[in-house]
Amino acid sequence: MESLTRQFNDVTIRIFHFNPIMVNTLVLHDSTGEAIIVDPGNCQSYEDAQLREYIDNHHLTVKHIINTHPHIDHIAGNPWCTQQWTEADLLMHEAGQPIYQMAPSYAVAFGLMVEKMPAATGFLKEGETVSFGQQQLQVLYTPGHCDGSITLYDQTNGYLICGDLIFEESVGRSDLPTGNGSLLVEMVKTKIFTLPEKTVIIPGHGFDTTVKHEKQYNPFIQ
Repeated sequence: MESLTRQFNDVTIRIFHFNPIMVNTLVLHDSTGEAIIVDPGNCQSYEDAQLREYIDNHHLTVKHIINTHPHIDHIAGNPWCTQQWTEADLLMHEAGQPIYQMAPSYAVAFGLMVEKMPAATGFLKEGETVSFGQQQLQVLYTPGHCDGSITLYDQTNGYLICGDLIFEESVGRSDLPTGNGSLLVEMVKTKIFTLPEKTVIIPGHGFDTTVKHEKQYNPFIQ
């Protein structure tokens, strides 16, 4: 994998690869020391320790824990993270609640054992903003991979976090519950490909890419 740290002006993004499905768990923070965790996939004690060590070593205050969508590989760390950082909000999209509430059952199919999921403390909607430190992320509702899928877009710093909507020269699965392939393609075309071409895409698995690269080379989006 590439370097695990990305820098966008004052925003540092640390990428961890957690659980057997190798989800990209992200810690975003700026010079204020406020941080958010996106898609906590940690489900082993050594993964918990890596996350805790990074946040402690950088003296960060976790303001939000955010799920881009309710699939188990992206939410497995919710119980542990909410217990560690009790002042942080747990945020997600309400449309993903039926899948989220079935998480322990879905986990077994992927060889994971997770506790009962903590309840969300807030639901994110299209057009809202999530803030930490001096940063603001715009919430885009981007279903297709599954209901409740969101993208977080930082217009100022030129990056987005899209979960499993789109990957480098690929797209997310649409054959899981509430998946919809044609809707997924529509979301990419109308909400991702309309952004500036230099925008960096940070997906839920694998490598970063850009809007320009995917418009030119992604065979799933024609």
